[in-house]
Amino acid sequence: MATSANPDGAVERIVIENAAIATVDAQDTEYASGHVVVAGNKIESIGAGKAPEGLANVVRRVDATGHLVTPGLVNTHHHFYQWITRGLATDHNLFNWLVALYPTWARIDEQMTYAAAQGSLGMMARGGVTTAMDHHYVFPQGSGDLSGSIIRAASEMGVRFTLARGSMDRSEKDGGLPPDFAVETLEGALAATEETVKKHHDASFDAMTQVAVAPCSPFSVSTELMKQGAELARRLNVRLHTHGSETVEEEKFCHELFGMGPTAYFESTGWLGEDVWMAHCVHMNDSDIAAFARTGTGVAHCPSSNARLAAGIARVPDMLKAGVPVGLGVDGTASNESGELHTELRNALLINRLGAHRESALNARQALRLGTYGGAQVLGRAAQIGSLEAGKLADLVLWKIDGIGHASIADPVTAIVFGAAAPVTLSLVNGKPVVENGRLLHADEDAIARSTRDEAQRLARIAAGS
Repeated sequence: MATSANPDGAVERIVIENAAIATVDAQDTEYASGHVVVAGNKIESIGAGKAPEGLANVVRRVDATGHLVTPGLVNTHHHFYQWITRGLATDHNLFNWLVALYPTWARIDEQMTYAAAQGSLGMMARGGVTTAMDHHYVFPQGSGDLSGSIIRAASEMGVRFTLARGSMDRSEKDGGLPPDFAVETLEGALAATEETVKKHHDASFDAMTQVAVAPCSPFSVSTELMKQGAELARRLNVRLHTHGSETVEEEKFCHELFGMGPTAYFESTGWLGEDVWMAHCVHMNDSDIAAFARTGTGVAHCPSSNARLAAGIARVPDMLKAGVPVGLGVDGTASNESGELHTELRNALLINRLGAHRESALNARQALRLGTYGGAQVLGRAAQIGSLEAGKLADLVLWKIDGIGHASIADPVTAIVFGAAAPVTLSLVNGKPVVENGRLLHADEDAIARSTRDEAQRLARIAAGS
């Protein structure tokens, strides 16, 4: 992909100085006052003190006094379309919530999906997300190009993006939860998924758009779709994503339908491996965690959503100790109405301290790692993003920590994890500004607010008349 250059071909540089820096590299290197030099779309150098003298073609210098620089946040699980069904079924557990909302979700169309993607992406980008993902699995018949609309919204916003092209083929008539008209056939789902990968997936180092194969969940997908979906992903050399072990009800469902628990079922269908990550993984026993660690299967931890739906507390400290790759996820905003990943840093730490490990469950730096490098790991992009190191892509965030919300907290990482959501002064994706002073640079936030409200109301009217 293109690298920023001026007309004479010289690579343009951005110099950031006087910042506290948390690199989240393998050694957790930090600088109390340091610099980052961005050349084109990559980090050229990083270190203590001022940037090197005599750098050519510096197009911007940022005095980052009073700021912490971190890698951009990486979201590993989301459902963008749910932005237009926020605030509904607020006192339901997962299964009852799905039953309540599937009839409405089954009425979405391309215009709604595009507006919802804009809202979801905008809220995350404003809060420090530089790499987003969307697990989209609802494809009502005749609803238009939903995958294309989501990818278009991400491209316009300027964020790095993974579309997990979902699917469902187990409807109410087959004992599943979705309405019959909201699912695809086995053959249709596989064909559409392959087409999406071939049309949109970019395997290059600095890819802005990638695609994963992502059948929805055991209770909305046939065993054949799981098996053939895994085979398709490996034939196309892309990653695999699904929901797993989210609730006790799912555990019971899998035992009744398949005669085994979720992890054993996933293994039987080819769904454990270094190219797989699963959302939630709340109800995992020791052997489940060992299986994930043995196979390198990743986890998208969604603490706010798990609490909202009363699903339980995932055993994140035990997963990390076993060597399971773990990242953070917003999850759909019908079960996490804030839609912001930076709040998940705090909630991951706090909620896990309610579990068996108590105050030793997670610390601030572990939480930051979950939201950055951990997310890059589960998306298969740890070689390119997730830490601030020379040669990696320039996806980074400047958090303002000298204001009223953070100035009296001496440690910068503690400030952004334990404290209130820190303002984002500057966010770079691929070396290009996406957010400045808390505002999106490539989208009209007021227009997005209006369009999401209008589409939410239109969807509600359509669902009420169905």
